[in-house]
Amino acid sequence: MKKYLAILLAVVLMVGLVACGPPATPGPTDGPAPTETGETTPPETESPFVSVDPNYGTIIYGSTTEISGDWGRALWTNNATDAMIRELTDTYSTVVANKEAMYVANPTIVDSIETEEVEETGTKIFKIKVKEDLVYNNGDPITAKDFVAATLFGCTSEMQQLQAKSIAYQTIEGGEAYLKGEADFVSGIRLYDDYTFSFEIVADKLPYFYDLTYAGAYPMHYTRWFGEDVDILDDGEGAYFNEAYTYDNIAPNVEKERFDSDNRVSAGPYTLVEYDDSAKQATLVKNDLFAGDLYGDKPEIEKIVIIKAEDATWADAMKTHVFNVYDKVTGGDDVNTAMDLIEELGYDFAQYDRAGYGKIVFQSDFSPIQFIEVRKAVAYLLDRPEFAETFCGGWGGLVHGPYGVAQWMYQEAEEWLEDNLDKYPASLDSAIKSLEAGGWVLDENGGDYSGTGLRYKEVTAEEAGEFPHVVTLDDGTILMALEIEWLSTENNEVSELLKVMLAENDNTAKAGMKINRTEVDFTELLNWMYREGSVDERYKVPTYSMYNLATNFTPVYDPSYDWTMDPELVAIGFNERYLFDKEIDDLSMDLVYGVEAGDNDAYLDIWKKFIKRWNELLPELPLYSNTYITVLPDWVENFEMTPFWGFQEAVVGATIKPQG
Repeated sequence: MKKYLAILLAVVLMVGLVACGPPATPGPTDGPAPTETGETTPPETESPFVSVDPNYGTIIYGSTTEISGDWGRALWTNNATDAMIRELTDTYSTVVANKEAMYVANPTIVDSIETEEVEETGTKIFKIKVKEDLVYNNGDPITAKDFVAATLFGCTSEMQQLQAKSIAYQTIEGGEAYLKGEADFVSGIRLYDDYTFSFEIVADKLPYFYDLTYAGAYPMHYTRWFGEDVDILDDGEGAYFNEAYTYDNIAPNVEKERFDSDNRVSAGPYTLVEYDDSAKQATLVKNDLFAGDLYGDKPEIEKIVIIKAEDATWADAMKTHVFNVYDKVTGGDDVNTAMDLIEELGYDFAQYDRAGYGKIVFQSDFSPIQFIEVRKAVAYLLDRPEFAETFCGGWGGLVHGPYGVAQWMYQEAEEWLEDNLDKYPASLDSAIKSLEAGGWVLDENGGDYSGTGLRYKEVTAEEAGEFPHVVTLDDGTILMALEIEWLSTENNEVSELLKVMLAENDNTAKAGMKINRTEVDFTELLNWMYREGSVDERYKVPTYSMYNLATNFTPVYDPSYDWTMDPELVAIGFNERYLFDKEIDDLSMDLVYGVEAGDNDAYLDIWKKFIKRWNELLPELPLYSNTYITVLPDWVENFEMTPFWGFQEAVVGATIKPQG
C-alpha cells in the first residue's frame, strides 16, 4: 500500500498552515533590520492573541445531519452525526485505523494480539490481552467480559428478536450453533482470565483481506445493557451468558440503554451528558478517565456542543457565532461561501478530498424501480455531469460507482474506470428505448402507449405486491404505472436540484414517467430506508423506492453482506437495496474473503469486476464525489484531518491557542 500511504500523507492538512488571508510578512533574520543610516530598529512585538470567537474554548458543532438519539452501537440505525458522537464517546477498540488509514493494534488498549492458524479446522484464533487499568467514564472497570459482550450478543437469538443487525454468529466458530440452541456455549469465544480473551474465526471467512479487524472489539457495559443479573461465563469450552439472559429480562434494558442520553456510561475521550431531542442538540464533555487514543493524545477542549444547522441559514449562523465549527462543507456555492466567511471571521479551515459520494439510492424489490430498465431510464433522464458541476461548482466531480476519489482503488484504477464503466449520458431517446425494452409500452387501459401521459407495464401479482399505482383490468391483467415514490430530506440543496433537473424536468414527463416527492427529516428518511421496524412497524412496509443521500467510506472497503441473498440476513436489515443478484453477491464476498491481507493486486482485480457489475445493475445512481471544507475557529491548533481521519479523531489531538 505504499502508494496509498503516500497519497494519504500528502493530503494531511494542519490548521494554521492553511489559514486564509494575505501572505505572511517575512519573519526576522538573525538580528534587527539595519536602517539606511546604519542604526537598528527594535523588533516589533507581536500583539497578544485574542480570539474573535465569543465561544472561545468550547466547540459548537453545526451539523446538517440531525441526531437521531439512537445510541445503539449502529446495530439498528446509523447516520453520520450519530456515528461521530459514538466515536467521540466509545473509542476503546482493540484495533483501530491510524492516520495513514492502516489498521493497527491500539497500544492504549492492547498489551498483545497473538494469532494461531488451526490446521485441522482451517480456523484462525486471535488471542487478545488488554490492559488492566481501563475504566468506563463512571469508574467501572473494563475487563475481557466487556470486550466479548457485543460479539456474544451477536450470537444469540435474542439479538435477532430485538431486530439488531449482527453477523457475529456467522463469523465466530460455534456462533451459529449457540444462536440455534444447539450448543450451550460459543466455542470460538474464550475467556482465559480477567483481561485475556480470544475469537476463533470460521474457515469459510478466511482468508480475509482485513483480517486484523477480526481482533477488533469495543467494550460493552453488559450489565447495563442486559441487566445486573446477567453474567458472561466460560467453563473451559467457550463463553456463554448465564440463565438470567432471556429475551424478557434483557429487552427492557436494551431499549433503555439504546436511547439513554443523560451522563451515558461509555469509554472514550468525551461523555454524552445531555441530549435534547426536540432541538436535536447534544452536549459532550471531556472524559478525565480517558486513557488516550492510539497516539496517546487526550482531549484539551473541554466541551463539544452539537446542534442542528440548516442548509439555508448556516452562513448567517456562523456570522452570528451560533456555532463555530461547520464540518464537511460540500457543494460549490457553500464552499465558496465558507471561504468568504473564513476570511471575514479570521477563522481557519481544513480541506481534503472525500472518501465517499452523493447518490440516489434505489430499493429494487418493488415498484417500477425493481426493473433494471427503469433504473437505467432514471439515469438517462438526469444530466449527471451538469448536476455534479452545478452542485460542486469546481470543488468535486462525477463518479460512476460506489467509490470516492480519495480511495487507493480509485487512484490505481482511474483510467480503467473511465474506459470500462457506462456513463449513462443524458438522453431522452436512450431513456425511452430502455423503457420500451423493459415492456413499458402500454397505457392505463392496456392499449399501446400513445406517447403522452404515464406508461404502464403488465406485471404479475408478485411484482405488483402492495404498490398503490397499479390497475387491474376486467380480464385480471395487472398494469403497473411508471410512477416512482421519492423520499428526500427537507431544505436540502441536492434534493432541490434533483427536483428541478429530474422530477420536474420536461424530459421525465416526455418519457412517460412520474416522480412523486415526499419530504421528511433525515432520521425519518433512514427509518424508511432501513425499514426500521424496531422504531415503528409502519416502516417495515415498502413505501418509497428512491432516496437521495450520501455516504462516506472507512478504510475497510467491505461490501460483502451488502448484497446478500440470505433471507435470514435480509430479514434483519442486510442488503438495504433489496437487489438480489448472485454475481454481485459472489463478487462482494470474493473481494474480501479469499484475498490474503496485503495482496493489493488480487483485491484490485476483483474490485474492478465488482464495480463493473454494480455499474451494470445500477442499484444506486452516483451524483458526485467532492472536496470537503471544515471551518474551524481561530483558537483551534494542531487539528489534522484526512479523508479517513475525521473531526472525531482530529479533535482529540487538537489544542487551544492561549489568549494574551
